[in-house]
Amino acid sequence: MMDMSRMKIGINVDIQRTDGRIHSAVISGVNPEAKSVTVEWFERGETKGKEIEAEAIFSLNPHLGEGSKPGGRETHSSQGGSGGTVSYRSSNRGTVSNAQETPRFSNRGSARSRQSYATRPPATQQNGQASNGQAEVAEVAKKPGIPVPADRRKSNCVKEVERIEQRRKERRDKQVAIKEQQDVEYDTGDPNWQFAAMIKEFRAHLEYRPLTSSDPIVNHQISVCVRCRPLNKKECAKKEVNVLTVPNKENVIVHEPKTKVDLTKYLENQNFRFDYAFDENATNEIVYRYTAKPLVDCIFESGMATCFAYGQTGSGKTHTMGGEFTGGRGQQECAKGIYCLAARDVFKLLHTKFKKADLVVGSSFFEIYSGKVFDLLNKKQKLRVLEDHKGQVQIVGLKEEVITSADDVLRLVAHGNNVRTSGVTSANQHSSRSHAVFQIILRKKSTSKLHGKFSLIDLAGNERGKDTNSSDRQTRMEGAEINKSLLALKECIRALGRKAGAYLPFRASKLTQVLRDSFIGDKSRTCMISMISPGMGCCEHTLNTLRYADRVKELGPGGRVEGKPAEIDLSDNYNNMGAMSPQNSALALLKTANQDEVTDEMMTFHEKVNHMQELEEEIIDDHKSLIDSSQKWLTEQKKLLKQSDEVDYDVEAYAKQLDSLLGKKIDELVLLREKVTNFRKDIQEEETLSKNMKAGKKK
Repeated sequence: MMDMSRMKIGINVDIQRTDGRIHSAVISGVNPEAKSVTVEWFERGETKGKEIEAEAIFSLNPHLGEGSKPGGRETHSSQGGSGGTVSYRSSNRGTVSNAQETPRFSNRGSARSRQSYATRPPATQQNGQASNGQAEVAEVAKKPGIPVPADRRKSNCVKEVERIEQRRKERRDKQVAIKEQQDVEYDTGDPNWQFAAMIKEFRAHLEYRPLTSSDPIVNHQISVCVRCRPLNKKECAKKEVNVLTVPNKENVIVHEPKTKVDLTKYLENQNFRFDYAFDENATNEIVYRYTAKPLVDCIFESGMATCFAYGQTGSGKTHTMGGEFTGGRGQQECAKGIYCLAARDVFKLLHTKFKKADLVVGSSFFEIYSGKVFDLLNKKQKLRVLEDHKGQVQIVGLKEEVITSADDVLRLVAHGNNVRTSGVTSANQHSSRSHAVFQIILRKKSTSKLHGKFSLIDLAGNERGKDTNSSDRQTRMEGAEINKSLLALKECIRALGRKAGAYLPFRASKLTQVLRDSFIGDKSRTCMISMISPGMGCCEHTLNTLRYADRVKELGPGGRVEGKPAEIDLSDNYNNMGAMSPQNSALALLKTANQDEVTDEMMTFHEKVNHMQELEEEIIDDHKSLIDSSQKWLTEQKKLLKQSDEVDYDVEAYAKQLDSLLGKKIDELVLLREKVTNFRKDIQEEETLSKNMKAGKKK
């Protein structure tokens, strides 16, 4: 009966290959139930192995099945091919056998066996006969005085396998411990929990010094600030990861999530530096202290001040400028907005420091929607923007109300916000779709001459196709006007930091056209508050907002910043525009200064939109004129018809006069119809251009 206990891992045994070769191998595994063993050996530079039945092992290694004799001696015999007998002895006294090992042969050829670490007995006969009639004899040499261990020494191969197994076990234990800790700290069911863990680890090594009310205020002609809002309820419900970090009063770090080709997740940390950086804990009062408040003194010194709130829809622009939203119907608490805070400081200075300046305070509130201006204080009446003989831009019909306290400002702002154009988008339930401009105007009481003006602008979000559920023409026109106005605004602000007389592309958009006087003169000062959203889903828009703000500041006071692209002189390009319309000339200059942002297709699209807007205004004016002239024409027709009631009226004169009246009316109608036909063609061309741009983006 086979004794499986004699099979021990690590001992050397002889095995027979399928091709008949017999050589040494090391036992690497024992399966008592299947009565088999797994062996390994080294051949031609690599380790090989196989599973062999225990019976085959015992047949080739008979010494494994025999017990030790008294006296510590073992005797094994093997009958050779010539009928002779070869024996060897092994004892713990160090005796050496008198036989020398001879090469063994198989019926298919010979193979050199691997050096064994243990003594190997001679192989048994194969099929009762030795190959080629020669006996295979093994002789084991031992050094005197060195005992042979019972289990025999393990091979290097087995030791390496055990080390690998041990390291694998340690790694697995460590991974299990890490996973248990992560399950406690993070919601591992969230697909973005790894990004949250990496961001937390990054923040652990930062030193935080946020902006406080005790920090000094630094005056700049152009001030660019950034405000990060907290995660809203919708983002918290979706378990959005906060990818923004504001470590100090100047820096903002964006942790942009990335995924490698092998699906490994990592972060690309991008650092931006501005004049001031406000984290999610900053209140409207703190933001106002470092942004708009330093500009209030400017307007009392005959200056023009402008404060913009810029950013993605839902990033907090209207919250910052107008005040907090309360209730379920979008009601604003205007007392905590920059509009009201600025008005309070204006009246405070008016009644103290500038009490003898003989000034009166007025205010106006209008919006710019899709290239058109509407008065928010006068039933949203449509206004016209024209230039007078002095080159000054005038908003015809804009209502300006005299205010005597901050309460009047609250009333006007609340009224204007209620009628302001807004819509529901995927980002915000109360999305502002227009630029809202609230102006605090100082005039001389005696002459009503303009003394100073503070323009506070809540810019519309830079909407894209994926931000709204609608993609109709009106939405496209809105987006085109918003993008164009933001590009023009950036160039006008950058021009403040250039040499005197630098060309302003203010005609490129209606927004910069109505704010032209705010960008001219040494006493003009501007502040931009860039609003950013912290959610991972808004990361792309957040980066676009920060890059826009960075471009505004890179050519600020003090000239070109080292390492930044050289400033482009737009005045030289303006002289080479030829006979282009003022709007298209300014638009072409925008493309020159923003070649990376404005493609040829986008330029063509904006030119078409400009032409449509110009033709639309012209058609509307002609239509109004036609209606007015029709009233006069109808009166003349009635008068002429009354003449025909007379008995002796002049028929020839009647026919001639009627033909003249009809001819004039027909000419007016034909001319207007031609313009309407061309306008409809432009609409179709705009549709085609829009589809081509969408198809190009998909590719």
